[in-house]
Amino acid sequence: MKRILSLFCMMAASFAEGQTLAAPESARLSPAEQNIADARKSITGNPQQYQGYNALAAALVRRAQETSNASFYAQAEAAIKNSLQMAPDTFDTEKIRVSILLGEHDFPAALDAAQALNKKVPDDVMVYGLLTDANMELGNYKDAEATAQWMLNLRPGNLPALTRAAKLRELFGDAEGAYELMELALQSTSPADAEERASLLTQMGHLRLASGSADAAEKLLQQATSLIPNYPAALGDLAKIRIAGKQFADAVALLEQRYQAVPRAENLYDLAEALQLAGRHDEAKRAFADFGRRSLAESNAKDNSNRKLVFYYADKVQMPVKALDLAKQEFQWRHDVFTLDAYAWALHENGQEAEARKQIETALAVGIRDASLLRHAGEIAAKIGDTFAAESYLKQSVDLNAMDSERARITLAGLPQAAKQ
Repeated sequence: MKRILSLFCMMAASFAEGQTLAAPESARLSPAEQNIADARKSITGNPQQYQGYNALAAALVRRAQETSNASFYAQAEAAIKNSLQMAPDTFDTEKIRVSILLGEHDFPAALDAAQALNKKVPDDVMVYGLLTDANMELGNYKDAEATAQWMLNLRPGNLPALTRAAKLRELFGDAEGAYELMELALQSTSPADAEERASLLTQMGHLRLASGSADAAEKLLQQATSLIPNYPAALGDLAKIRIAGKQFADAVALLEQRYQAVPRAENLYDLAEALQLAGRHDEAKRAFADFGRRSLAESNAKDNSNRKLVFYYADKVQMPVKALDLAKQEFQWRHDVFTLDAYAWALHENGQEAEARKQIETALAVGIRDASLLRHAGEIAAKIGDTFAAESYLKQSVDLNAMDSERARITLAGLPQAAKQ
């Protein structure tokens, strides 16, 4: 891949100009909440105007992103249906509909719809953003890079392009470049937009954590939670820091807060793992069982926790056949690095080591440096008997000093001594 994603800083500073603080009376509302209130007021005054429903749907999508509460997408979908009844085939309405499809994780449908919009209006920046999002989630990374570059070419330094380019750079293994882009995005964000700044600070903290810089990550994540107390994404990464530091009780407390705020199945899985590490085995067992029931119930929907369920079946309840069946189900429609990782691990647990190695190396070929993926690659290579490759992967996982690094260190210590000389 080219790794260009250039022109990212040419006009970034201009987006910081002209920012104004929100009025004191709306300080208690997030921008999305304020926009929801304004849109509903507009609809009440002009119920036959489709623009009010569009504004409501867009605000609901943003609120869903702020809170990780998927119920807002259903409300947004209802608003869009009203809009389309009044004004069918409206371009802006269709863009919002694609963002809802992305939020609901129906990535193939979102990609098809975004491609159709791009043919209608080939110079719309945000359509390229929608294409980038869908392609990233499906694992079409070359296409995602191309559409992100188009965003930067059309409007250099725009905030949506900076954040997408940063995600791609992380996937391509350029964590420092990704961090620089996120810094530019933060500088371009209004001080009044606490939710957006918390999100960017959390992503910056995640990048520092992924690079093994726990102290720097901690400072950024604490800044995020100072803006938005109990910010779910920040709590999750703070918990990873606590686990890496063997502060398991603190990790449990953080993940309990996150689960209370966002009671999704994948968050319950992380909490169960922390409970297990903290020695609270009965509670962990109950949490894992609850996760298994909830995750299975949603496994046929696009918005699911199937990747976590694969690892649950493979690692927690020793049901490798179920893990592989589920991994194949996900692999049929998306080939992003994390789906490839889950598929590879399920293959490994079923003794299909050659295919497991093919899939994990396909994931790593994108460039990603992730402690979990590297550990899996190391264990798969060790199982095949390629101890030199196993040592290389496991050392890279250990060097990242992340959650999976301790297990990688244990596996590395068990390799034949000849591989380490």
